[in-house]
Amino acid sequence: MNTFTYRYPVTVYFGGKAAEKNLPAELARVGQNVMLAYGGGAIKRNGVFDELMGLLTAAGKTVTEFSGIMSNPTYAKVQEGARLARENNIDFILAVGGGSVIDCCKVVSAQAKTDEDLWELETVLRGSPTGFIPMGAVVTAFGTGAEMNNGAVITNEEKKVKGPLWGAFYDFAILDPAYTMTMPMGQVISGSFDALSHCMETYMGSPREANLSDEINEACQRNIIRNLRATLKDPRDIKARSELLWAAAMGENGMLKIGKVTDFQAHMLEHQLGAYTDCNHGQGLAVIHPVLYRHMLPEAAPQFARLAVNVWGVDPAGKTEMELANAFIDALADFIREAGLPTTFTEMGIPADTDYKAIADTTVFTGGCCKKFTREELLAVLLECR
Repeated sequence: MNTFTYRYPVTVYFGGKAAEKNLPAELARVGQNVMLAYGGGAIKRNGVFDELMGLLTAAGKTVTEFSGIMSNPTYAKVQEGARLARENNIDFILAVGGGSVIDCCKVVSAQAKTDEDLWELETVLRGSPTGFIPMGAVVTAFGTGAEMNNGAVITNEEKKVKGPLWGAFYDFAILDPAYTMTMPMGQVISGSFDALSHCMETYMGSPREANLSDEINEACQRNIIRNLRATLKDPRDIKARSELLWAAAMGENGMLKIGKVTDFQAHMLEHQLGAYTDCNHGQGLAVIHPVLYRHMLPEAAPQFARLAVNVWGVDPAGKTEMELANAFIDALADFIREAGLPTTFTEMGIPADTDYKAIADTTVFTGGCCKKFTREELLAVLLECR
C-alpha cells in the first residue's frame, strides 16, 4: 500500500424512505432559498418531484427550479445554473438525479461564488475554487457514484473537451433504492457497467501487487456482475437494485482508492469520444475496455490474471499467467454481450466520419496506467473499436 490520508465528508442516508426520514433535519440547517436541480423531468413523472417539493414546502423554503440538465452536462449549462443561483440568492442546492445532474451542480456551486471563469482557473491557471454553495444530493439513477466525491465531468463544447472540473463535496447524499426502480433498463445496464469500469480502472493502477484495497475492489466487482445479472432476470428485484446502488457509491467514495494511484485511461479515452460525439458514457466504456485491455496485455498480465480467478471464477489449474489474463478479457467481453451492451462504435450509432485522430490527440494520458500509450496506439484502439 502507498502512503495515504483518508477523509470522507459526505453523510450518506441509505435505504427506503431515506428522504422522508432525513431531509427535514438537513433542510433545517440550511438557508431560506433552495435551488432544486434536475434533468429532463423524469422526477415529475415518477413522483419524486412531488415528494421532495412537499418536504421543501413543509420546511418553509423558497424554491427555484434549475431543470434541463442533460446527459454529458455542458459548461454552458453550468454557467446557466450559476447565473440562476446568483440572481436568486441561493443558499442551498438540492441536486436530484444521476451523475449528470450531480456533477453539474458541483461546479455550479463553485462558479456561483466567484467571478473567475472556473474552466480557465482550473485547467489553465491550475487554481482551485474556494467558495461554494452548500449542497445535498438525492440519487435517482446509479452508476457514476458522483455523489461520493467533488469531481465533475463537464463538456466544454467550444473547446471540444470533456474533462474533469473540481467543485464542492455534497454535505449529504440520499440513496433510496426505490427511486431507481423507474430507471430505463438501458440506463441500468450502462450505469452498472460504468460502476464496474470505475472499479477496474482503480484496480489497474499501482501498486500492482495484491493489497487490501484491491481485495475489497474484487468483492465490489463480483457484486456488480452478480446483481446486474439478477436485475436483467427480474428488473423489479429491489435487493439487486440496492446492491448496485451501493456498489456504484463504493466505486467512487474513495475506499477502493486508498493507497492507490489509479489508472482511468479507458475513461479518458471515452471522455474525448463523448466530447466529439455526445455518446452514452457507459456504452462507450463497454466498447473501449476489451480493446484497450488487449493492448495492455504484456504489462497488465499479473493483474488481469488475478481478476480472472478472483472476480470471474476462471479455474487457474494448468493455465499460464498470460492464458489467465486473456481469459479475463474474454470473460469481460462475454459479459458485455450478455448484458446487451454494444461491442462497436457502429452499434452505438457513432458516425463513420468521426475524427478519431483528433480524439486520440486530445486524450489525457494517466500516470497510473501500467502501459505508457502513445497517440498512435490510442488511435489504433479507437479504430479497432469501430
